[in-house]
This record gives sequence, structure tokens and C-alpha cells, in this order.
Amino acid sequence: MIQEVFNRRGILYNIRFFLQVQNNIHIFVFVHGTRISVHIKPFQMKLGKYSFGTGDRFNHQGEAQLRAIMKAAAQGIDITPVWNKSNREHNIVHSEPEGTRTEADTAVKALGWDKPYFVDADHINLSNVDRFVEHADFFTIDVASFIGKKASTGEVEAFMESCAALGNEVAIDGISDPVVINKKVLEKAAGSYLAAVKEAGRIYRHIESIKGTGKFITEISMDEVDTPQTPIDMFFILKMIADEKIPVQTIAPKFTGRFNKGVDYEGDVSKFAIEFEQDVLVINHAVKAFSLPAGLKLSVHSGSDKFSIYPVIADIIKKYKVGIHVKTAGTTWLEEVIGLAISGVEGLVVAKDIYRKAFERKEELCAPYADVISINDSNLPSPGDVAGWTGEKFAGTLRHIPGHKDYNPDFRQLIHVGYKVASEMGLVYIKLLEKYAQVIGGCVEENIYDRHLKRLFNL
Repeated sequence: MIQEVFNRRGILYNIRFFLQVQNNIHIFVFVHGTRISVHIKPFQMKLGKYSFGTGDRFNHQGEAQLRAIMKAAAQGIDITPVWNKSNREHNIVHSEPEGTRTEADTAVKALGWDKPYFVDADHINLSNVDRFVEHADFFTIDVASFIGKKASTGEVEAFMESCAALGNEVAIDGISDPVVINKKVLEKAAGSYLAAVKEAGRIYRHIESIKGTGKFITEISMDEVDTPQTPIDMFFILKMIADEKIPVQTIAPKFTGRFNKGVDYEGDVSKFAIEFEQDVLVINHAVKAFSLPAGLKLSVHSGSDKFSIYPVIADIIKKYKVGIHVKTAGTTWLEEVIGLAISGVEGLVVAKDIYRKAFERKEELCAPYADVISINDSNLPSPGDVAGWTGEKFAGTLRHIPGHKDYNPDFRQLIHVGYKVASEMGLVYIKLLEKYAQVIGGCVEENIYDRHLKRLFNL
């Protein structure tokens, strides 16, 4: 990259350029008049201030998803698109991470997107990360299963010793009560989270050993658990992450309330608001106090359709001028089914068949998502009733429009976990996605932009 500056007479007086060499090193050269300065520093991938995870079960909606991001950009909001797909999802639909990379690259090329974008190996661990390393440049390190496990005695002692410099309490700007530091508090924090963060360190270093320093974005996830992490928990977790020297750019805690897949937030919005704001304040403090990456931000998992808390998130990130990462996971898959339902008889037949089979296999399909769904069986219509619906009735029942007379969140959650049924249809389903791509793409774009980005960023 070369940047040149000319004076009013058209004479070059300032030039700046950099060269990228091996081992991720950038050499920056500045020439100003007769002065020359050279700076050498490692290259670091950096996630944008605002980023949005667009899950896509079948890798066909990349362009529609990106069009929604580009609409926001046209309104002055730069959002980094991140195509995410988990190992669980790949296994269920029998896909590979290479397909997600191809989808992202193809969409970017087709639409002329010239800004950063990423492919996220979502919810990975040491047992499956190697599957993603070649094709991903964003890694969501999931260590929720290590929460509560015991770290070694030496690791606990080292953590407690490292906290000695913090004193007896830590004041955080904007939070009235200080963080108390004593043996009991530190033992509790270590007992809950130290083993998890140590595991995150092992996974991070494994990825780094293959991809190289600075060549990927790191997120740490602890959200798929029953008990929320408090802002005080967050303080100690960030201290542990800093001790592990993990350059984390996003962190996904378990917030208060339920974040069920594809439906609105369930919980006390006012309590969430307090917790979310304090988490932001703790992160701001930790970035400075523990030398964590500037721009470290919260990641909201199962963030699709959390319409009641989007205004809270929007107000807080605006108040503190901080970023946010939101993962929408399977909401695009739901829009595919909606698009099929309204596309004509052929698509509607398949949409109804998906529901019928999901209804019959409910226990099987729900089991992998037990922590993030909550379906009231008594609210599910019978497949016989659904067989008589029009496409508009089916779409109205599935599409998440708060207050709509037909909308049924239980119906929506069941179809959300029913993508395995569509996968088993093989080419029958894929060919319909291609045949009705225009209708389906319109649904996907509308959902992301009008129902998500508009609310999150006050567009």
C-alpha cells in the first residue's frame, strides 16, 4: 500500500507505504521532506467495531446476507460480515468448512465487497479444530464444558499470586461497588473458570502454531451453560485470559435470561440492561489494566431475533462508543423455509413436509439444542392442521414479527432445529433453493436488515 500527499504546488512532500514480508511482519516507511522513519511490527488481523455472524446451514444465502450488510453500510454503519458454522452443524448436514469459505468468497466477489470479512469456526475445541484451520480465520473457542473443572494446584496458586498486585479491591469506573479481592473470592473464581481459560489457551496456541501469530480472530465462548457469568466473574475471566496471553477480540458470556434459538429474549430486560452495561465497563477497564486488545467487545450468541433487548444493546454501545458482535446462527435457514412456503405449491409441499417430519422426530432433533430451546408442545399445531394451510399462513406462523396474529414461537423453534430433515432431502431441497433463489434471497435480506440491523443500529 502506498499513500502520497502533495503540497499546494503539486510537489510530493509526504509518502507512506508498507511492505509485507515473511512471518507476518509489516515494514512501515514514512518519508516527510528529508526525514525518513521506519517502523517494524507484526501484522494483526482486526475485527471491525461492529460485526455480525451470519450462519447459513446450506451455504446458499451468502449474497443475500451480504446485501443486508451493504444496505447498512449505505446508511453509514460499517459492519464486518462473519460467516459462521459450527462443527455440530457441519456434521448434521454433512458439509465441510471449505464450503463456508467458498460461500463467503463467492459472495464477496459477486457483490464487489472490498472491506474485511471472516469465516468463523464456531464453537470449536481441541477435538475438532483441525477440521477448520485451513479455511477459517475466526475461531470461536468454546470452553463452556470446562467451567467448574479443577485446575491444578500450581495453576491456582500462580493465578492467586498474579492477583496480589491488584490490592484488596479494584474500582471500576461507572460501577458503584468495587471488585473485592481476597482468598475466598480468588479461590471461587479459579474453581469456576481457571480450567476453562487454561483450555482456551491450549486451543489458541494450537491454532497459532499452524496459522501463525496475528492471522486469525479469537473469540472465547462460555455461553452454553445454565448459570450466567456476572460482571465480577467477567473481571476475573479477563484477568485469566490476559495471563494466558490470548489476544481475544470478542468474548461471549452467558447472560442472564434465556437466549433460545430464533425467538425473542426471555427474561428481565431491566436486569439484562444492568448486567450488559457493567460487562462493557468491566471490559473497558480490563483492556487497560490487563493489556488486552483494544476494541475487545461482547459477543451475543443465539443473538438472532432478540428484539426486546436490541434497543438496550444499541443504547449502551452508543453511550460508551464500543462495538458489538452478534451471531444469528439458524435464522437464515428459517427464512429459506419461509421463502419456499410462499414460492408456490412445490415449495409449500416441502415446507409442510419438513414440519411434519420435525414434529414426528421432535425429541431427536431437540436433543442437541436442549440448552437453547424451550418448546411448549401444547402450542404446536398438528401436521394434519398444517397440511391445510396456505403459503401465507405457513409463512406468517413461522416468520418472527412480534404481534402478528399467526406468529408461533414454538412452531418456529421446532423448525429451527429441523434442518436435519431438509438435509436428508438432499438434492430435492437444494434444487428448490436454487429454483426459488430470488424469493428466498429476498426473505433472507429482509430478515437481516429490516428485523435485525435496523433495530441494533437504529437505522
